[in-house]
Amino acid sequence: MQTYSAVPDAAGSLGLSAALGVLPLLTFFITLMLLKLKAWQSGLAALAVALGVAVVGFGMPAELALLSATQGAAFGLFPIVWIVVMALWFYQVTVLSGRFEDMRAIFDSIGGGDIRIQAVLIAFCFGGLLEALAGFGAPVAITATMILALGIPPLRAATAVLLANTAPVAFGAVGIPITTAGTLTGIPAEHIGAIVGHQAPFVAILVPFLLVLIIDGARGVRQTWPALLVIGAAFALSIWFASTYFSYELTDVVAALVSMGTAVVMLRFWRPKGAAEARARLGVTDAPTASTLTPVRVWMALLPYIVVVTVFGLAKLVPPITAALSSATTNTPWPGLDGRLVDTAGAPIANTMYKAEWLASPGTLLLFAGLVMTVVYSVFDEGGRYRLGMGDAVAEIGRSFWRMRWSALTIMTVLSLAYVMNFSGQTIAMGTWVAGLGTAFVFLSPVLGWLGTAVTGSDTSANALFAKLQQTAAHNIGADPALLVAANTSGGVVGKMISPQSLAIAATAVSLEGRESEILRRVVGWSVGLLLLVCVIVYLQSTVLSWMLPAAP
Repeated sequence: MQTYSAVPDAAGSLGLSAALGVLPLLTFFITLMLLKLKAWQSGLAALAVALGVAVVGFGMPAELALLSATQGAAFGLFPIVWIVVMALWFYQVTVLSGRFEDMRAIFDSIGGGDIRIQAVLIAFCFGGLLEALAGFGAPVAITATMILALGIPPLRAATAVLLANTAPVAFGAVGIPITTAGTLTGIPAEHIGAIVGHQAPFVAILVPFLLVLIIDGARGVRQTWPALLVIGAAFALSIWFASTYFSYELTDVVAALVSMGTAVVMLRFWRPKGAAEARARLGVTDAPTASTLTPVRVWMALLPYIVVVTVFGLAKLVPPITAALSSATTNTPWPGLDGRLVDTAGAPIANTMYKAEWLASPGTLLLFAGLVMTVVYSVFDEGGRYRLGMGDAVAEIGRSFWRMRWSALTIMTVLSLAYVMNFSGQTIAMGTWVAGLGTAFVFLSPVLGWLGTAVTGSDTSANALFAKLQQTAAHNIGADPALLVAANTSGGVVGKMISPQSLAIAATAVSLEGRESEILRRVVGWSVGLLLLVCVIVYLQSTVLSWMLPAAP
């Protein structure tokens, strides 16, 4: 049967090949931003262009190009869509049970009436928890309504939650952006996650300060800085520890819980000054309400996240359990494709194997954790106050799939696009061409992730589009491929706040529809400033700070 080998100058020259490779990306960005098509429609349009470029421009057999697209779609469906839907469903279990309202009350209790601390705990800490489990805009929508209810003005509330939804994004939806990057590049996802865990903390520690600066100005920062430092440092150190030594999939969960726990302990012994004055400056006239939470209600509200950490910890760290779960993993040669895509030496490439971790998948682990919580909530319903039946919980799985149907289609089309571009050589051509920038590309590498996330609204999509390009460029300039792939992820983190999707969600949540451009003006400076910080960190980690990076496996 006919075989195909991807080479960077397949179109006749490197420059022409790279120019043709850019066409699918331009199609995606133009149709999404200028023609205002929906994301899945833009994905399909870009996929059609990529197929045309692969066949006509790069000489790839049409059959192999189409089969490449199907393998990408299959990977998008499982495990990516499966994980995203299960993460959303797990969050919905807490909502349907009524325990989510208790979680909101916990923040009222911890903050002690200081609206600034409450906003940080909700937008940053709890938002990170929601990003870990739901992602895809849910943290912005939910936390925006929560801090708006505190009395914070709508424009400040929208700006604050968008800024807060930065550091957790790299590990969002149980680490999906990193899982995607690892699959597409062949670099172990755990290693990419660990490197991101050595970059994201520099952003995380700043975010609480920036939130209070937005909400209450420099005076608010001066009055609350000890708490902000403790919360930010706890979150940052937890990101580093969890991504390096525990599980990149659970990094956000660990960081959110540790930072909230640290805040609880600190605020027992220290309270910020000026809480009443801050409420007056913000125009909040009603007094904070006293909480009626009981220890049992607090425990039951926090239990889902403790169960998630326990389930993932057992699955990742206990060898017999890990082996049992891995035994259900299948490696299937993709029909019609495996053996027909070869390297320049004529050897079949390994990426045509479809790996399905049926039990070890984070989505399956979330399903198990959610079922455990459903049983717990149905048994301990406190006289019917918190009622959640197994039938309702299971039915919510179907509703979650339906709610995510367009996002699922977007994910599948973007992954199909990525596979076609990678297997045909389009991504290799672009990566080889941009490598001509030399070491300057290392500094600029996060910009690609920032751009991809800003346009698509998804760090996962940004990695699907550019991870392979980053890897190719790194090989050609002698840089660490894992570092640049991680840089793509970290750059995407600070691009999320300016994506049209995030802006629309934030505006809707605080009833400022039609004022997205005004919100954008408030956040774009922060986004560019934090991007510059990430660029500097990545460049230093490639040179004088290379000692701080985790060793490759």
